[in-house]
Amino acid sequence: MGLTVPPAETAWLLSRVVGFSALDQADIAAILEESTSLAEGVLAPLDRAGDTIGAKWNAGRVTLPDGFDAAFRAYAEAGWIGIAAEEEFGGQGLPEVMALAAFEPVSSANMGFGLCPLLTQDAIKVLTVHGTPDQQARLLRPMIEGRCTGTMCLTEPQSGSDLSGVRTRAVPNADGSYAISGQKIYITYGEHELTDNILHLVLARLPDAPEGSAGISLFAVPKFLPDGSRNGVACLSIEHKLGIHASPTCVMGFEGALGELVGPQHKGLACMFAMMNAARLGVAMQGVAVAERAFRRATDFANGRAQGGAAIIEHPDVRRMLLTMRALALGGRALTLYAANCAEPRASLLIPVAKSWCTDAGVEAASIGVQVHGGMGFVEETGAAQHLRDARITPIYEGTNGIQAITLLRRGLLRDQGAAVTALLDEILDDAPLLASGVATARTAADHLRQAEARTAEAGASAFLQIIGTLTAGWLCAKMVAAEDAPPAARTAAAVFLDQIMPRVAFHAATLNATPALVGRGPIE
Repeated sequence: MGLTVPPAETAWLLSRVVGFSALDQADIAAILEESTSLAEGVLAPLDRAGDTIGAKWNAGRVTLPDGFDAAFRAYAEAGWIGIAAEEEFGGQGLPEVMALAAFEPVSSANMGFGLCPLLTQDAIKVLTVHGTPDQQARLLRPMIEGRCTGTMCLTEPQSGSDLSGVRTRAVPNADGSYAISGQKIYITYGEHELTDNILHLVLARLPDAPEGSAGISLFAVPKFLPDGSRNGVACLSIEHKLGIHASPTCVMGFEGALGELVGPQHKGLACMFAMMNAARLGVAMQGVAVAERAFRRATDFANGRAQGGAAIIEHPDVRRMLLTMRALALGGRALTLYAANCAEPRASLLIPVAKSWCTDAGVEAASIGVQVHGGMGFVEETGAAQHLRDARITPIYEGTNGIQAITLLRRGLLRDQGAAVTALLDEILDDAPLLASGVATARTAADHLRQAEARTAEAGASAFLQIIGTLTAGWLCAKMVAAEDAPPAARTAAAVFLDQIMPRVAFHAATLNATPALVGRGPIE
């Protein structure tokens, strides 16, 4: 068994279920075959060393295990970084949903490696949308060609998810550039030696900036200046983490570093949303990828592990666990690709849902994978534990899943009085009448939250997100079950999703009525 989903299955899913029509199914499959080949042949062999050796910091220098530099060159030279970038700047110009599908085998093979091109692709998107023609001409091609990587520098020690507290300063210089000073934390691949340069996209405040998030501007700050000299950017340390050890998570110091404004003054957070939404879909796909990889590792183990006179895969409870993992991965894949393929306003509605639902599913599947291995899953040698450790960051970064739930509540439900949610539920009911009970439950939940006091609604937001995510994924699974040409393995997993995962809609609905303890204030004893 391979380490990721067969390319032909994802190609069928995109064409027949998600509704992606920019490429025919054969072309999609051919692209995914190439991505899977690189992932299995080049990236997967480095995954163990990435976990056990990891990124190392010494006096500002970050090094990665042997082989990562050659792997990155192979990845870049094959054109994967610029798969969705504009052809004008050296990209392939393919739709972003295609890039997302091609990213799954990369994350399955080596999640720590995949974070570097993921953030670079997101930086490319920001400059494509908000950069000036001059900035695009200078800055895009080096990233697309793999000579430079990109980062997203938002978080600061005193300001986590609440970016209104950003203190990094940007002082105008006489030549039109800016001097950036401050400290950023949790910067993925903030320092490394894979490429000639690193371009940091940094949120900072101008001297006349208003208070709060409305006063933040966005700046492009390179590690090396055009004349080859080192900019005032330094990696002060890297974090010691539970998982994704191959990915250096850096504390970055900026001391009068030269940067240039990207987008309008004081509109940096709005500019960065292009990057954040793309990153959230990428993280959703990481959840899918780790679920699929954990399933395949656990299945290989169950086929070879004999207990009670037979391979444990013959035991119904083990089959239940394995098929639940497969169903979670399939439902998450369908949900993520569907969200990426949607137009507004449905895309904005479903991006936080996909990010949260799929990453929770990834953690659940990885945990089940450890259970399938039994005691061997709790020791590091089998690799099952690494999947659980790596997966655990995904519900946290790029906006915690609690924040995604609040985003769904405020922007997806309350801001338009439920119009986008109603339109989704209407389509699900028209297309899949067998889900009528789930749709009715979701409508009741939406009405309840719209009428609830603010803190009560927030207490139920995570449950509501799970309702919408499970129902939408279930709808897409119902399409697979009904399709005569569905790959047999996909149809089986989709049927398991409807039988075993869909009942969670009712469970989550039952938790919406918040107790006073949830909406109260003060200490909890």
